[in-house]
Amino acid sequence: MPPRTLERTRHELADFLRQKREQLSPEAVGLPSGSRRRTPGLRREEVAALAGVGLTWYTWLEQGREINASVTFLENLARVLQLDAAGRYHLFLLAHQRPPVPVGHQWCQVSPLVRRLLDDLVLRPAYVMNLSWDIIAWNPAAQRLFAIGERPAQERNMLWMLFADPQLNARLLEWRAQAPQILASFRRDYARAPEDEVMRQRVQALERVSPQFRQLWRQHDIHGRCQGRRSFTLPEIGAVTFDHASFIVDEENHLRLVMYSALPGEPASAAFEALLREG
Repeated sequence: MPPRTLERTRHELADFLRQKREQLSPEAVGLPSGSRRRTPGLRREEVAALAGVGLTWYTWLEQGREINASVTFLENLARVLQLDAAGRYHLFLLAHQRPPVPVGHQWCQVSPLVRRLLDDLVLRPAYVMNLSWDIIAWNPAAQRLFAIGERPAQERNMLWMLFADPQLNARLLEWRAQAPQILASFRRDYARAPEDEVMRQRVQALERVSPQFRQLWRQHDIHGRCQGRRSFTLPEIGAVTFDHASFIVDEENHLRLVMYSALPGEPASAAFEALLREG
């Protein structure tokens, strides 16, 4: 594989930086406006000084030369140019660096449109979870399957429910086969926010209360995307099998909608959907 270069995006990066620099007034960054400015916005030397790099190096970057920008410099540059989350993300993409993870794992609300979507899925258990797998919204069908609303707020977390709730543990058929795959999906999200204290404390708490979690977490197994079929034993019906998948509903805040659909044509599926219709 040939080495990765900025050939395709370096000129876009140069234009992006120049435009953002020219949109900022000196006053916005705490500098005097002066009376001899012939061009709008900040000067290159001002951006370079505020970002902690030399003028020549920054000038080359704005000229689209083939140079590499570190993550630390890009963070400083985003701060100096006062980029919002979307602008910061775009800057990292243009510079071919791994985009920083926005603080979306603790996001705790969904849009009205997503709320309506949940409510429209009358026969499909569905919930929305954030990057730390907290369930922040769900529909009545998901309540019937997971009893989310009956739990304390701090326990409305899918990983916690899977490993620290004996009732759900027993309800999920083939738990031993499913749990490693589910945990591998969480591990990918955990890797996206390595400095997040909330997620780290969640893992530590689960290691204390669940020997199964502790064993699986330390194995570092990696699986493909967690989707497919999953079966639950329901008191009123027995075993019900669902297809399940997740969908991004808010990329910036890392919100995913997880939906379960009982297999069509199965008597147990019909019985489950009848319970939902009854309310």
